[in-house]
Amino acid sequence: MSITKAAPPGAGHRDTEAPPDEAKGSATGEQQGWQFSSPLVLTMLMILVVALQGPIRRAVSAPVMQSWMTVFVAVVVQALPFLVLGVLLSAMLAVFVPPSFFVRALPSRPALAVPVAGMAGAILPGCECASVPVAGALVRRGVAPAAALAFLLSAPAINPIVLTATAIAFPGRPEMVVARFVASLLTACAMGWLWQRLGRTDWLRPPAHPSDEGLGKGAAFWSSVRHDVMHAGGFLVVGAMAAATLKSVVPASWLNLAADNPVVSVLALAVLAVLLSICSEADAFVAASLTQFSLTARLAFLVVGPMIDLKLFAMQTATFGRGFAVRFAPATFVMAVASAVLVGAVLL
Repeated sequence: MSITKAAPPGAGHRDTEAPPDEAKGSATGEQQGWQFSSPLVLTMLMILVVALQGPIRRAVSAPVMQSWMTVFVAVVVQALPFLVLGVLLSAMLAVFVPPSFFVRALPSRPALAVPVAGMAGAILPGCECASVPVAGALVRRGVAPAAALAFLLSAPAINPIVLTATAIAFPGRPEMVVARFVASLLTACAMGWLWQRLGRTDWLRPPAHPSDEGLGKGAAFWSSVRHDVMHAGGFLVVGAMAAATLKSVVPASWLNLAADNPVVSVLALAVLAVLLSICSEADAFVAASLTQFSLTARLAFLVVGPMIDLKLFAMQTATFGRGFAVRFAPATFVMAVASAVLVGAVLL
């Protein structure tokens, strides 16, 4: 007679289902496997580049590519210092200037607070990436939405860094600096007053808390700088690539055909500003490279870009809600184009 010892309860279950620690270790092993494969992929890419160095060298040495790289490097090198300086000042504004300062500084009447908030953008530098969360903080601290939106639109468009970059990008044309300032401020104030008259509070959904909550001022400052440099720098590279492509690859006859029609040229560059999403500290150098187009068309590019583009629409949706963004963005585009055309007809 044989005696068989009973299996402990749950033994079969353990055979078929790994404990949490083992499952976690398995998942970690899978992640490590992916990490270990990254150098292999990089090595394969390097081998591929070495193997194709002949065709790559011939392609790079082609006149079209030489022209493309010249325009690309020129735009990036000229714009990058202003982008970094603007990001530093923008982070200082967002972190070290309390939103309560604006509540005390702005008039209590919204109709008067709108132009004051718009003019504040001329002395408080900030790129458009930072202006959206700053405007959200202003609304949370009790600033009238109309004034906060005027600041949101004016700060990245008329601050000293942007105007200085515009003056350097358009040497000998101070009227471009004045036209950009006037058209941008006019758009910001008009949109603030339009919101005051037609806006509804149920369209506006401010965020529940700041994104840097729980961080010290120093940590929040450097976090903002790192994020904005990487984010805005990526869009600068894309914008420089697009400008170089338009300058070097697109047939001149196509650009001349669009540039010869005043209406088409203004609308084309306004839409291009929305699609490229270039940081306002760098867009003047891209606009200056589009020499086929009139100054008014390039002014539309400079006025529209800091106020509404693809990344700003996404940020406004996340900060204030989709109901706000789908109404505010088209109205801002129309107002910015109209202001640029009006000011361009007078000053340019």
